[in-house]
Amino acid sequence: MTNHIATPDGVREFTARSVGGGPALLLGLAGLLAGVGLVVAGAVATAVAAKVALIAAGVLTALASLIAMSGLNTVAPGEARVVQLFGRYRGTIRTDGLRWVNPLTSREKISTRVRNHETAVLKVNDAYGNPIELAAVVVWRVEDTARAVFEVEDFTEFVETQTEAAVRHIAIEYPYDAHDEGGLSLRGNAEEITEKLAAELHVRVEAAGVQIIESRFTHLAYAPEIASAMLQRQQAGAVVAARKQIVEGAVGMVELALTRLAEEEIVDLDSERKAAMVSNLMVVLCGDRAAQPVLNTGTLYQ
Repeated sequence: MTNHIATPDGVREFTARSVGGGPALLLGLAGLLAGVGLVVAGAVATAVAAKVALIAAGVLTALASLIAMSGLNTVAPGEARVVQLFGRYRGTIRTDGLRWVNPLTSREKISTRVRNHETAVLKVNDAYGNPIELAAVVVWRVEDTARAVFEVEDFTEFVETQTEAAVRHIAIEYPYDAHDEGGLSLRGNAEEITEKLAAELHVRVEAAGVQIIESRFTHLAYAPEIASAMLQRQQAGAVVAARKQIVEGAVGMVELALTRLAEEEIVDLDSERKAAMVSNLMVVLCGDRAAQPVLNTGTLYQ
């Protein structure tokens, strides 16, 4: 790990000084046994001065060994220990296993595992003022343990609060459905919106030393009081779009029919009869119901 030093804008994580816990444990046990041995030797000594000296040395040796062994720490994978000495940050232990540090320090355990946070369903107004409901899930983890511990009061609560604030801000910046072509909308541009949400979250939680891995909306809908009206609007828009496509196809078919009739010289139509034919074909092609055939027993103009 690359060491970082504290800067005027806040503390940064760096590696704490620590040694392997195995040798430290063995030395501590050896000191404890030596102390017990001195106490036993003092108990069996005949001279009073030797008795007192041996027992005192044994007690002090055992006590010093116990104090030294209190510097042992077990660090599991996905965890870190933030080390403080008399209120000052002395580094972070990320190496897993048994480690030993200064026994006078305090060590706070911090989880560096990946975490999920899913917001409750929030009710906000979109860019058009329509009430909508949305929720999001954020995948995150602690990247800088020093900032997570010292820069904010509670980094977990901080992430949850900032996530909700970011989701609300994104919701009011964009409409649920864009009325203008090319405009971003929450429903039609999910990938782009989630990227913007992730970028805003990164800025908001950077002070806590937190890394945003992924963010995504899990719920997005109109509020119940306008859901039925918006559904009718969506249906009307779909009908208009379908009609537009039908009309474009019908115009092409009519144009093709008139062109083929003229090329094959099947019948010679004047402008009035062409207009009537176009009208009939458009009615047939664009109508909702099947056309009813009419048999003409007269001439073309009757």
